[in-house]
Parts: sequence; C-alpha cells; structure tokens
Amino acid sequence: MAAAAVAVLVVLTGSWGAYRALTNSLCGQRISLSIAAAPEIASAVRETTAKAANGDLRVNDRCVSVDVIAADPADVAAAIANRHESSLGGLGQASGKTKVPDVWIPDSSMWLQRLRSGGSDWVPDDAQSIARSPVVLAMPESAATSLGWPAKKLTWTDLFPRLISDIRVRSGVVEPHRDAAGLSGLLALAAAGEATGGAAGRQTVVGALRAFAIGRSTLRADLLARFPRSTDVTSQATSLTAAPLTEQAVIAYNAKQPPVPLAALYVEPAPVPLDYPFAVMPGTSVDKATAAGAVLGLFAGDAYRDRLATAGLRGDDGSVGAGFAAPKGAPALTAPVAVAADPARIDTLLSTWTTVTSPGRMLAVVDVSASMGQSVPSAGGASRQQVTVQAAHQGLALFDDNWSVGLWTFSTQLDGANDYRELVPVGPLGEQRQQLVAALDGIKPKKDGRSGLYDTTLAAYKAVQAGWDPSRVNSVVILTDSGNDDTDGLSLDQLVEELRKAADPARPVQVIAIGIGTGAPETDLKRITDTTGGGTFIASDPVKLGEVFLKAIALRTGVRR
Repeated sequence: MAAAAVAVLVVLTGSWGAYRALTNSLCGQRISLSIAAAPEIASAVRETTAKAANGDLRVNDRCVSVDVIAADPADVAAAIANRHESSLGGLGQASGKTKVPDVWIPDSSMWLQRLRSGGSDWVPDDAQSIARSPVVLAMPESAATSLGWPAKKLTWTDLFPRLISDIRVRSGVVEPHRDAAGLSGLLALAAAGEATGGAAGRQTVVGALRAFAIGRSTLRADLLARFPRSTDVTSQATSLTAAPLTEQAVIAYNAKQPPVPLAALYVEPAPVPLDYPFAVMPGTSVDKATAAGAVLGLFAGDAYRDRLATAGLRGDDGSVGAGFAAPKGAPALTAPVAVAADPARIDTLLSTWTTVTSPGRMLAVVDVSASMGQSVPSAGGASRQQVTVQAAHQGLALFDDNWSVGLWTFSTQLDGANDYRELVPVGPLGEQRQQLVAALDGIKPKKDGRSGLYDTTLAAYKAVQAGWDPSRVNSVVILTDSGNDDTDGLSLDQLVEELRKAADPARPVQVIAIGIGTGAPETDLKRITDTTGGGTFIASDPVKLGEVFLKAIALRTGVRR
C-alpha cells in the first residue's frame, strides 16, 4: 500500500523531492552510522554509501543514515588508544578532535594488529578488506631508469648497496609509527636483510634503516614535496631519491603532471600491501552493527571497482576498474593478498626504528654475580653471562655515534666495599665504541659473588642524574638474573625511599630493568621502575634476551608500546 502511494505521488507531481520526503517519512527511526575512512578511499566510500541517504538501505524497516569522514588512520588509532586511557607507540595522545567511529576503514590491518597488542577488545579480531594498494619504492623516473627500471625486476638485496652507501641516493620514509606504507616497506627490507643471516645481515638492516631515517617525515605530503620539482640538475641532485609509498600515492602524484614523474618499483620480496579493512568497532550497538553489515555489502561490483580506480586503488583481490592509471611496469596483481605482517615482527621493527632514530644517554649495568655463570639449555649451553653480553653487543650495534653510553658491572664487594665497578664512564659512543666492545668481552661472573642490586641501582641512578643531559632521554638499564641478596646493603623499602628523595622532575632519569630467566624478581624490579619511571621486562627464556633488550631500549622515549 505504501509503495503504491509513493508511485502515485511521483506520477502526479513528478517531484523527486516529494518522493524523498515521503520515503523518509516511511523510514521511522533512522539508524545513524559513522564511518571514518583513510583519506584516499573516503570519496569512493562516500559515493558508494550515498544510496543509503536516499532511504534505499534499510535494516528491519529502518533506514540507515551514513556519515563518512576522511580521517588519518594514525589520528583514529590514537583516539582508540585514548579511549582506553592508553597510547600507541610513536603517536602520543589523541588531539581530541578525532572521534572513534562506528566503523573504521584504515589503510591497513596493521593498525588493528598494533592496537590489539594494547587490548584484545580495542578493535575487532578480524575485518574484511574492501580495497588494496601495493607498497612500492617510489623514485624519480630518471633515478629508476639507472637501476634498469622498468624492464628489470629488482630485489631489496639489489638495492641495499645503493640505499646504504651511494651518496647520490637520498632515501626517506614517512615515520613508520604513523604510516602503514612506510612500516610495510621497512618490514620488507628488514626481512630481506635478515635473510642473509648473522651479524652482517643485522648490520645491513641497521644501515638501511639509518639511511631512510635521515630523510624521514612526519606527514606523507611533506615527504612527497621533497621529490624533485624541476628537471634542473641541481634540483634533482638535492631532492629525495627513494621512499616506500603506496602505488596509489604514486598514481595521485603523477596525476598532477609533475615535471619529474615518479616510478613505482615493485621490489621483491613484496611488502605487505595496504588492505583497507572494514572494521566495526567493539561496543557498537546491535542495530548499528547490523546496519554496518548491510553497508559492507555495497562494496562490491563493477561500479564500486570503478570508483576505486578513479582514486588510484585496486579492488580487494588486486583487480582494477575502468580508468585505473597503472604505473609503468605494474604487475597484474590478481594473486591472493600477501600474508599479513607478523605482530611480533611489527613490534621488533618499530623498536629497532626507535632505537636507531632516537639517540639517548644510557648507563648499562650488568649483573656478574655467580648465578650468571649458569648455563642456558636453549642457548646451546652458553652461560647467562654470555647470552647477556651477546645481547648487549647486538644492542650496541644499533646505536649510532650520537649516543652516549657507559658500562658498569655489579655483584658484591666488586670494587672495594662497593658492589659495582665502572668499566666505561658514560660518554660519546663515537669516541669510545671500541672501549665498550672490549669491556663487554671481558665480563665474567664473580665466583661466589652475590647480588648487590639495590645499592648498585641507587648509585647508578645518582651517577646518571649527576651528568644529566637535557637534550637526551637519560636512563639506567639494569640486567640481572636474581634478586638482591646483600644483607649489608639497602633494603627494597630503603632503596625506594632514597630514589624518591633523589628524584628531580627537572632532571628525570628512567630506570629500565631487564630480568634474565625465571628467577628474576619481577615484582621487586617493577616496584623500582614504578618509582623512577621506565619499565620492567622479563626474558623468561634467556635466549630471547636480545628481543627483550631491544624492546626495553625503545622504551627510553617514555612512549607506551
């Protein structure tokens, strides 16, 4: 009956406005759905959901009203973390202007993976992809041609010498904490470097990360603005040469017909592509979640794929719509989407990046009590001491010469009545790297030595505070496998009280405690680090100490991960 009335009204009045008015009157109470989409896909999402505004999309006889806003994924991620009274590493606090939507379409599922590490209920476990954009290495066409593009298929191994050592190549990246394309590109090059194995592989990765870090930008627009803006030799010699970006970003850049177009290099092994997940946020009402499911069904078919093509995006299966301006040399990409990035690898890469890009002032304090001589079965029988020294060596290799680093050891009565001994004072790493390496190699457990953890912690804290550098994060990193058992020294209560007395808000010093093995006193260590700021990390299996050490060092920024 209602449909007949609508038809009669259209015939009698010829008025679309009348039709809209009557249709809206038949909707009853509307379901309003907010969608925050990555800027490059927002227009395609808005156009595709426009029919909902006409009353054509209904759930249980209720019309669905869809509001689509373009939002930087980093801003929405920060808002989600802020809702849970937390923060995501590298993003800081949310601005307050960005709200958590009912549905979030970030550019990559890696945002969901990172947020789930903060809380399993922060974002959905899974979300369907509605578009795709490969991550490429963008280069001015003239620079790419010199590498054999577009005919030659390039690998990261081919590119490492150019990226690390060639002074004519100026690399850059959008901060990987804030940009999924930058993160994906760095993950791929790190995997390629590590595949070569051993210390050489690790050093290759560090060298490549440092090269990209020199030209890093916080915003994608700022990075793109640094590519050459003219064919002038001087301009090209001083501009950006290489950066991991999306295929979509290259297409959009070239659509403006710049004097120097960008080439998209599809480097192997391929980085994980951006997949634009349709994520219905936890806590959304049943009605809105049902409406979101109906909206998700709209993102299919040729018309939607054509809208994606206009924005420089592919369908979720890699296929393209009419008008897609494929970069020269672009593969068909109709193969299944690559396996999602491993959350642990994401965490390790971001920790490494923080360490590489944020030089600090650090005093490392290593336990040499007798228990450190115990063997570690999972490390082929190497002792805890040997595993600890190896982890410290790997960490030291990440630090560039802008760091200031010192080294102490501790047990009981290690230097006269003192439970600690200074091996290398805190100083510029560029001047004393070899001294630190030699000191680490000389560390041995003290036979019958006990642990003077508390006296040592206070002395180390005061030593770092005395030489406090306002331009750095000042920290003490303590590596120990056991609790304090020096009956002649401070108790835990006394240590905490002394640390509180010594604390100076104008000269903060973080204490980072790393427990080695299952015997490490996590509760006691946490009480210390809660007092000073910093954090406590436990490597239950000492063979994992290198990973834990890396994560702990990244905490120096004071950003919760």
